[in-house]
Amino acid sequence: MSLPPPSPRGTALITGASSGIGAALARALASRGHGTTLVARDGDRLRRIAEELRGHGARVETVEADLTSRAERAELRARVERTGSTVHILINAAGAATRGSIAECDLEAELGHMELNVVSVVDLCRTFVDGMIARNSGAILNIASTAAFKPMGGQGTYTASKAFVLSFTRTLRLELRETPVTVTALCPGPVQTDFDRRAGFTAEEIGAIPSVMWKSADEVAAIAVDALERGAELCIPGRANMVDATMALLKAKQQASQAVSR
Repeated sequence: MSLPPPSPRGTALITGASSGIGAALARALASRGHGTTLVARDGDRLRRIAEELRGHGARVETVEADLTSRAERAELRARVERTGSTVHILINAAGAATRGSIAECDLEAELGHMELNVVSVVDLCRTFVDGMIARNSGAILNIASTAAFKPMGGQGTYTASKAFVLSFTRTLRLELRETPVTVTALCPGPVQTDFDRRAGFTAEEIGAIPSVMWKSADEVAAIAVDALERGAELCIPGRANMVDATMALLKAKQQASQAVSR
């Protein structure tokens, strides 16, 4: 299993493509000759990224859409098809988070984040995977997080949503194991974007994270595309983050063992 080769009509649909990891993935795929379809709410940012990629000779389409809206997601396939493109690669990179306790959270904001982080991932995978199966070719990358492996105070719905994405992605891969469609979960640790600031973390909290764990968005994107090429099930960029995830899994296993023995 590997990435489908670039083709005149084939496109990589990337959500959350106006900034951060999504934009970096668009650059990484475009540099390898893939056409891209960039999806996000911020039309101005989308157009800037698209102009940048076209400046390097890439084939780029943009779709301005709010992926928290089920109605707008329902129109996405038709909007892509009207551009003459076919989705050969799907990357669910859109995501959101807030900082605060579950007991005191803004419920509407949290439900909106769950719609984006969880429901849209399921929705878009279901929307585009049938075409990949029919063509006997395709690749899906869902972005989870190392937060999927452990609870984190003040980010209850975010960590739960990423645990869902990881489990859902592994299940989808299992179900497609007899097909050539690649399904990969990307679980980055801290990434040098404005995501943490927008989530409400203070400069002090961000600064307390060990420097060895940080990766740039471009580094994460390059590692992720290589993982797609290999047909990997799981991708955790950076040795420190792999160790962190492994320790979290070992702790969970120990806790489960203790619970059974009681």
